[in-house]
Order: sequence, then C-alpha cells, then structure tokens
Amino acid sequence: MNFARDVVDAAPRRRTALIAIGNDGRRRAIDFGEVSDRSARLAGTLAAAGVGVGDVVMTLIGNRPEWVFAMVACFRLGAVALPCTEQLRPGDLRARIDLVEPRLVVADERNRDTAERAGLGGATMTVPDERLFESPPAPAAELGGDDPALVVFTSGTSGEPKPIRHGQRYLIGQRVQAEHWFGAREGDLCWCTAAPGWSKSARNTFVTPWLQGATALLADVRFDPGERLAMIDNEQVGVLCMSPTEYRAIAKAMPLGRLPSLRHAVAAGEPLNAQSVSLWREATGVEIHDGYGQTETGALTGMPIGPRVRPGSMGKPLPGFSVWVDGGELCVDPTTLPTFFLDGPKATWRTGDRVRQDDDGYLWFVGRADDMIVSSGYRIGPFEVESALVSHPAVAEAAAVPAPDDVRGSVVRAVVVLREGSTPSDALVRELQAHVRSRTAPYKYPRIVDFAPDLPKTSSGKVRRAALRQPPYGSHGITPESSVRPS
Repeated sequence: MNFARDVVDAAPRRRTALIAIGNDGRRRAIDFGEVSDRSARLAGTLAAAGVGVGDVVMTLIGNRPEWVFAMVACFRLGAVALPCTEQLRPGDLRARIDLVEPRLVVADERNRDTAERAGLGGATMTVPDERLFESPPAPAAELGGDDPALVVFTSGTSGEPKPIRHGQRYLIGQRVQAEHWFGAREGDLCWCTAAPGWSKSARNTFVTPWLQGATALLADVRFDPGERLAMIDNEQVGVLCMSPTEYRAIAKAMPLGRLPSLRHAVAAGEPLNAQSVSLWREATGVEIHDGYGQTETGALTGMPIGPRVRPGSMGKPLPGFSVWVDGGELCVDPTTLPTFFLDGPKATWRTGDRVRQDDDGYLWFVGRADDMIVSSGYRIGPFEVESALVSHPAVAEAAAVPAPDDVRGSVVRAVVVLREGSTPSDALVRELQAHVRSRTAPYKYPRIVDFAPDLPKTSSGKVRRAALRQPPYGSHGITPESSVRPS
C-alpha cells in the first residue's frame, strides 16, 4: 500500500483537494493533480538529501498547503512523518529530536529560527522555497501495513511527551471513522480546525476527507468566534470537526444562527457537555456528534450517523472495533483496530479513561484514571508544567492539576512551594506564568497559581495529586494568606 499513490495519485486530477486560506486572507484552490505533482517533487528532493524508507522527517509548518505536500511526500517515500505544532519551543523540539532522531526538518519561514535553535539547523529545509519542488518526481515506495508512516507525540503523567508510531494501515484505516462518524461525502468541504502536530489533525485534516472523495479546508488563522462562523458560511463548509472548547466558546460569545451549508459536525479531544450539543442543535439545526480516541489508537468511538444524537455521550464503539468497559475503565482489543500503534500491546489496551455504558451500548465519559490535564482539547502532562515551574529560581516544588473551566473544560492549576526568601504575590504569579510560557508551549501555562507551604505526599515521596483537589488544597487555595491569583 501507499497512501500517496492509492489515494492522491488515484483521485481525479481536476478534483479540488484543498481550499487554503492564508493568514493574509488569500484563498487558493488546489486540485489533486497539483498535490500529486508537488508532493512527488518534494519527495524527490527529500530522497536526494538521503531520506529513505523508515527515516523520520519532522515538519514544523502551520496550516498551509506546504504542510500537506510535505506529509504526502513522506508517505510517498515511506518516510515517517513527524508533524509538530508551531507552539513548541526549542526545548520541546530538542526533546523530540533526541527521542526519534529525524534525518531532517521541513519548516516554513516563520518557524525556521525555532527549528535551528532546537539544534538541527544544518538539516532544515524551508518552504515555500520553489527549489524544493524542482526535483524529478520520486516513485511511490511499495509498503506494508506495518511499515511506519507517522509519529505523533502524546503527553503522560510520569514523564515527558512520548512518541507513538503508527503504520501505513493507520492511514487507510481512517476509512472506518470516515464512514461511520466523520461523515464526509464526495463533494463535501471538510474543516478540521486542529493545528498540525495533534493526533486529530493528522487523521482528520486531509486523510479522512480524501478517503471519502471530499475536499479539505486549511485555514492558517487564529481562533476567533465570529471569524470562525463567517469562514464556515463563506466557504460553504459541509462537515466541521472542532474541539468541544471551540464549540463552547462560539456558543458563549456569539448569537448562533443557521449555517445553511453545514450538514454534519463532530467533536473530539475532550468531553463534550450536553448543553453545547443542545445549543448548537437549537440554533443551527446541526447536531454535534461526539467521539473518542487516543493518540495511540485513533478514533475508537463515535456518535452514530442516523440515530438521534444523545447529548453528553461519546457514542458507540466504531464498527468492527472490540471496545468494552472493565471495572469502569475503557479497554480495547488492539487486534481489531486497523489504526493501533506499532509499539503497543498485543493483548488488551487499557485506555486509562473511566467510562460507563448504558443499556443501549452508548458510552459516557466519567473521568480520567490518570492525572492528564485536558484543556481546550490539548492534553497536558503535569510533569511538563512542573518541570518548567521548578526551573524558576523562586520555586522549590510544584504540582499541576486540572481546575474546572466553563469554556475550556479544564485549565492548568499549579500548586507551588516557594524557596526560602520568596514571597507570594500577584507579580510573582505573572512572572511564573510568563516563565512557563517561555519554557514550553504556551497552552501549558497555569492559568491558576496557588502557593502552599508543602505538597501532600505518599510515604514513598510521590505527590498525592488527588489530595490537591481536596480541602485544604482545593480550588480556593491553601489559606487566604498563601494563595494568590491573578485578576
């Protein structure tokens, strides 16, 4: 199999593959012929630089056509694509480089400096440099389903983000969710708003729409509720894939009205509350189909297409997938999933998420079994936040936990123990927040900072995170004297 050959090259050359909206407002319509040609020539350039089957290529490009060309070029060669979000700092990139050892980085001009400061500057290609698209087209490699195709990083509670490898079957395997949850049809314009680097983006920005003969929308723009609705209306988006946070934020900020082109909407990345589903249904006539998946698994469940949506449920297991609840935890038989990660278990995969299943087979999210923080669809490992905090000279210890938020679902809350000589203050809160933003991706910074004399710990010295959510370590701080919040 080869996604570039079997999906991109095989599509009608004049069919529109991408509608690209630049951050300057310029609009481009790109057909499959152009995607095929430019990705094949970029693949030739990568091959001339020594990239072959199994070599990792890191991309650091925004939601621009060049990102898609680079990804398809990797798929053509049998190289392993590692998409990264633009929000990563040099330290974040360096950690990824050390773990997966990419042969080179393809960055756009606004991210080249970040890539170079990460320490791989001598092997960085910059797009859109037309010289990169002047090589003879590379042939499509013959690949097996378990040949690696993609690396996506996930965050954990016990260490740094970890690389997850998916095989070539992961790409073709997206057809299951495409047909039974995502709902794209030939002729649709589909918009997955996730930025490159996130698992949902790798699956649903262009892979899933193209498997169904649909067109993908790429919008290199920041989130704004009014502009988001205008884009849906102006571009006649038919299928919308957003995070629950985005749906909530739009409903909270704007008076919703009919969106004539929109016929199907899906959400994933964090729990979707029933109120948001009802608001969108009442205002737009469109029901949001919630779904669930992990970086390791891809999409596992989804609200079925056809039956009336059950607000608050994450749907049913996708057809053919063996997914069940054991002791309140969602479990998976990896042998039934065409999308399961290459380094995963051969027996039962325990997701670490607690769910319940009703008598009709619908699944309902209860909470995470681990300490992952899910904020605005971003999965944030506490260790990443804590590592950044303790690197500040005023901080002796720190722990990060989720705090409820009406719009984002949860936000990062930090409980900080200061070094002797440092005093809690609003100014220090702002300084710590800025420090975290400078050391790691901005979405990870603690929006709430509480100060405490110590952290609750087990006899072995591990922080008892559950206790941080309870009095006296609860949402109102330790004591009025030792808890300081920004306004």
